[in-house]
Amino acid sequence: MFAIVAGGPGGRAAAPARVTPVWTARYRFRAAVCDMLCALLAGAVAVVVRFGEVTPYTTPYVAASAVLPVVWVAALGLNRAYEARLIGVGQEEFRRIAQCAFTLLAGVAIAAYVTRTDLARGYVVITLPLTGALTLGVRYGLRRRLHRRRASRGECMRRVVAVGHRRAVADLVTRFRRERYHGMEVVAACLPGHGEGAIADVPVLGDFTDVALVVEQVRADTVAVLACPELDGPALRRLAWRLERSRTDLVVAPALMEVAGPRTAIRPVAGLPLLHVEHPELTGVRRLMKNAFDRIVAAVVLVALAPLLAVLAAAVRAGGPGPVLFRQTRVGRDGAEFTILKFRTMGQDAERRKIELASDADGMLFKIRCDPRVTPLGARLRRYSLDELPQLINVLRGDMSLVGPRPPLPEEVARYGDDVRRRLVVRPGMTGLWQVNGRSDLSWEESVRLDLRYVENWSLMLDLQILWKTWSAVMSGAGAY
Repeated sequence: MFAIVAGGPGGRAAAPARVTPVWTARYRFRAAVCDMLCALLAGAVAVVVRFGEVTPYTTPYVAASAVLPVVWVAALGLNRAYEARLIGVGQEEFRRIAQCAFTLLAGVAIAAYVTRTDLARGYVVITLPLTGALTLGVRYGLRRRLHRRRASRGECMRRVVAVGHRRAVADLVTRFRRERYHGMEVVAACLPGHGEGAIADVPVLGDFTDVALVVEQVRADTVAVLACPELDGPALRRLAWRLERSRTDLVVAPALMEVAGPRTAIRPVAGLPLLHVEHPELTGVRRLMKNAFDRIVAAVVLVALAPLLAVLAAAVRAGGPGPVLFRQTRVGRDGAEFTILKFRTMGQDAERRKIELASDADGMLFKIRCDPRVTPLGARLRRYSLDELPQLINVLRGDMSLVGPRPPLPEEVARYGDDVRRRLVVRPGMTGLWQVNGRSDLSWEESVRLDLRYVENWSLMLDLQILWKTWSAVMSGAGAY
């Protein structure tokens, strides 16, 4: 995977020239083959749908369908849709594919108009959008397969050397291990002043001047630099020069680690690359759109699931004495209290027994495994979050959103610090980052961090992503108790 290159500036031995990891090359090759097949299938479908049969008139379109796979892969390559850094994470890969499909469609339409070519518009309108849609679907499937390999078997991982202070490195290691599907594995660390021992089983192998040597030693392909005053502009530039010889990727985590990309932009001012951070949009048109989206979706889902809700209500009623719906006071946006609705999952003496079990709870969150108050039916409802379906009524009322921070209890809010109170500037949600990242398995601190990240970076697109991920999180049942 690596080859040694002798020599280098200053008479020092250069780091080994890095070759693209085998798994990366295979993934890109597989993606290109799938892209060609998608284009070929889309061209064939367009010919059949538009013309119905192959005739002399359709010969040019059959030829175009045969050439389309090569044109499509070339266009994706020119638009850098096969870059290794896009593999497995982020929206950029999908955005570039969609951009290619739109650009080709617009280009063909303009060329046909300018040259006054008699072109079957139906064929073009079917072929290129279908090619883009099929490619997006296949790429998503490839990404899901890659995530499973990373999460279950630890394969296809990038080997990372973390550079920074001990606490920041420990936090980075924890995050990467919790979300292994991102494909980052810290294999070594470099700390100021070196130090001894390890950080969360990751060996400390040098200080900031040893990064290039450590990369060679552990055969890393990525260096992650965390915010620290020792690595100023000149020092970071010199590090980039050293890593350039080995073609090692360099990523820098800014101090604003919880601020998402859409709110940040690099703006050169007086020769300095300044990071501009926009304020989150918590009011205005975007919030009105979110409210409308929440209520329309909640109403549609309530109507669609009405038979299931009736069956669940009957099962809860037959499961033991007590009301079908559990009502509890929660705190919503700006501290306003409301009554949350759930299907009852506990016995009638649940509140009395809560005091006895309080010592087993995690900090401010009263969540314990194998809660003896939960009924057998209630455990099944909780596992798949079916007990939370009545909260769609709360969404219709405007008390909650489909996506947002976890709805807290008044006694929790009474103990909030100023930072944690930031969670209350948006409506609480039926699901959120806490739901798709572990649910009740999360510690109190981690739950707060995810909620604050959502508040600072919320958007309708982020809501759609969380709703999509909620399905797999609910079906796995992880962290539900």
